[in-house]
Amino acid sequence: MPLTPAEPGMFRDVSGQLLFLGTGTSVGVPVVGCACATCQGGDPRDSRTRTSVVLGLPAGTLLIDTTPDLRTQLLRERIQGVDAVLYTHDHVDHVYGLDDIRPICFTSGRSLPLSCEERVERRIRTAFDYAFSSEPPAGGGVPKVVFARIGLEPFELLGQRIVPLRLKHGPFDVLGFRFGNLAYCTDTNCIPDETWPLLEGVDTLILDCLRPTPHPTHFSLPESLAVAARVKARRTLFVHMGHEMPHAATQAELPAGVELAYDGLVVPLV
Repeated sequence: MPLTPAEPGMFRDVSGQLLFLGTGTSVGVPVVGCACATCQGGDPRDSRTRTSVVLGLPAGTLLIDTTPDLRTQLLRERIQGVDAVLYTHDHVDHVYGLDDIRPICFTSGRSLPLSCEERVERRIRTAFDYAFSSEPPAGGGVPKVVFARIGLEPFELLGQRIVPLRLKHGPFDVLGFRFGNLAYCTDTNCIPDETWPLLEGVDTLILDCLRPTPHPTHFSLPESLAVAARVKARRTLFVHMGHEMPHAATQAELPAGVELAYDGLVVPLV
């Protein structure tokens, strides 16, 4: 069952952990207006906000992607603050919650570092143009950010060495990331040849798995299982799941070492 949030008034300590803020596809689960058994069944593990995680790194808390559910996610899990944001790609369900970082900036008194590729920075500057105007809007707060450009070279952030992993998301280039022996690979349906060696020796693999049937930009369940079998991680956790993947029924059919993640799940950083 989902981890019970910290007691009211208490902030969660995520040091040395990865916490799943969201595990759902771009429309979330339940889907608006849907009467299917997954959306109406009441299993809390089937309540999936848009896919994102936080990691408690040696020098602070790292957020991967800013989903449209960000405010809800941070309040639900009682995350006190974020020290940096790392982006996988520029799609709406991974970027458009950026405005929700305003209270974090207010509290810290500084701009929040955003590490991303050039395409993501362009999207953010366009979508949140008011935050970069030479004449800030009167009376309204704006998300205060500073960009750090990343590519495919390893880099250090918050005391952690991070290895970018090039992935394909249909026609789009996106990034996954390796943190020590943990790899985070959401929103992909193809792992390029040059990326496979970077997954060798992974102990925990977090992997896109949208639905049982094929999709043009996401791994299907059979495809995700094939990747898991090739990587041979001790533990594989699927994310970015739609309502075609009811937790209990799907989990019962998975092989040992493969699990469906769920909102609120915590795994150790290894």
